[in-house]
Amino acid sequence: METPLTRQESIAVAAPVRTAPRRLLSGSQSRRLREALLAYSFLLPSIVIIGLFGLFPLAFAVYESTLRGLNKVVGTPDGLGNYFKAVDNLAYVIGFWMAAAFAFFAVRSLLAIVQEQREYNARPWPWLLPGGLVAVSVALFARFVFSLLPELLIIPSKLRGPANTPENFTAAIKEAWLLPAIQQALWTSVIVLLIGVAAAVLVNRMATRRRALPRVYFGQFFSITLLTIGAIVLGWFTWQQVEMAYAVALEAGEGLEIWTQVITISAGFLLLILAWWVWESADEQTSNLVMVFRLVSAVMLMVGGWLLIGELPRVVAAGDKTWWQGLQNTVYYVLGTVPLQLGISLVLAVLLFQKIRGQSFFRMVYFLPYIAPFVGTAAVFRILFSNRPSAPINSMLTSLGFDTLQWLNEPNGIFRLISGADQAIASALSGPSLALIVIMIYGIWTFVGFDTVIFLAGLGAIPKELYEVASIDGAGSWAQFRHVTLPLLSPTLYFLSLYAVIGTFKAFNHIYVLRTGGALGTTDTASIVIFQAFKRDTRYGYASALAILLLIIILAVTAINNRIASRRVFYG
Repeated sequence: METPLTRQESIAVAAPVRTAPRRLLSGSQSRRLREALLAYSFLLPSIVIIGLFGLFPLAFAVYESTLRGLNKVVGTPDGLGNYFKAVDNLAYVIGFWMAAAFAFFAVRSLLAIVQEQREYNARPWPWLLPGGLVAVSVALFARFVFSLLPELLIIPSKLRGPANTPENFTAAIKEAWLLPAIQQALWTSVIVLLIGVAAAVLVNRMATRRRALPRVYFGQFFSITLLTIGAIVLGWFTWQQVEMAYAVALEAGEGLEIWTQVITISAGFLLLILAWWVWESADEQTSNLVMVFRLVSAVMLMVGGWLLIGELPRVVAAGDKTWWQGLQNTVYYVLGTVPLQLGISLVLAVLLFQKIRGQSFFRMVYFLPYIAPFVGTAAVFRILFSNRPSAPINSMLTSLGFDTLQWLNEPNGIFRLISGADQAIASALSGPSLALIVIMIYGIWTFVGFDTVIFLAGLGAIPKELYEVASIDGAGSWAQFRHVTLPLLSPTLYFLSLYAVIGTFKAFNHIYVLRTGGALGTTDTASIVIFQAFKRDTRYGYASALAILLLIIILAVTAINNRIASRRVFYG
């Protein structure tokens, strides 16, 4: 039996059903958008700080490295002229290889997206438009920055004498900002950015409606487009510089070997890379005959690559000898400090990890050199290793029956000193100078405590049960250290090695304090050479070019370190 409906229920049944208006975003999409906006609002201050104090100085250094002139922040455009002064034709090789590297990473990322589409039946291609548009907007904004910089930097030259007033300075900035070309570059980048963001929101809504794979490919296509733009711009710019160099040489009736050296050196490096790949693939072969064939092929490729790179010494000899000497000193400094300080730190950490008396005291003592002011401790080392016979280290040598040494004033290499001054040894084979050895000792003494503390933290994260199990299986102390401690400590070792290599390449303070004129430049690392070009010689464009070259070297060393360590670091 059915119950009669009430008045309110009857009205509700009789009333027509009204659908809510369709929103641009659903409830879940709106929530995700609000969460994303909130997250980016919190990240905005850090993005602004990184942009102003990180990316903008780098962009300014790149711009300044393309200018020439003395005692001027704004010089005349010179393209790759400063790089050519430093490394001769190797500047063009670096330009083409960087463009090729950008293109390689772009293609590799694109192939990864294609493979993921085939494996998971994904729909990544709608994200190509928003990701590409935002990347283009970033490139257009970079164009705006490089268009605005010259106009801003010539303002001081316009406001000399009585015209140098705050009112005129503000007016000059406003005039530069309102130039039609500057405004066009700025608003073009902003409009493209807004279109890209709108396209991203639309693509996200369509993907949600179709219940597609919940994967956003915006970042991948953004990086692919940006890398492609970078490869095209850098390759075109380097090509133009080569053509200009040939045009100038043709007018002067001179011959150049740029293309010959670019092709020869590049082919040599390609053969070396191919040889390394063939050598690595030999381990994966099950047949001994195939493995031997691959190893022999790798050796032949290495020999061919080495013969082609034989053109490199000529290029190096034509470059700035002071810069190459600074790089050589830097390599000596890295090889002489990083392995020793890591090895000593690991031994000290293992010892201090044991239950011994005064454990906390020794940890503090070893850490003190790192927290002490570098300038003060370097000044103490300068006194200890003075060349005076009455200096502490020389006095100790005299008491032991040895001759006094020049220490920080000794420019001769350590191997030449050991073999005798009458032995003729090439400068490249004579090793680091005794003065640089003293600076290495200081660097090891300073950073051993820091590395020890980090190693102690890594040792504390290793479960003690693993040592107990290894002990039950009959493993001794050395076997436990080799098969338990080192594998589980490899992430810490990788971090410290990377940190130490980057730090030694950029080391400056203590080297500047300890260097002397008597060492004849054998203690001047790359950072010192850059500072001298900037401060002493006031060659701002050339110093910026050297700084960019050092940055490229650090990035290359970091990439190689990551490649090697990726197969040897054990994360449990």
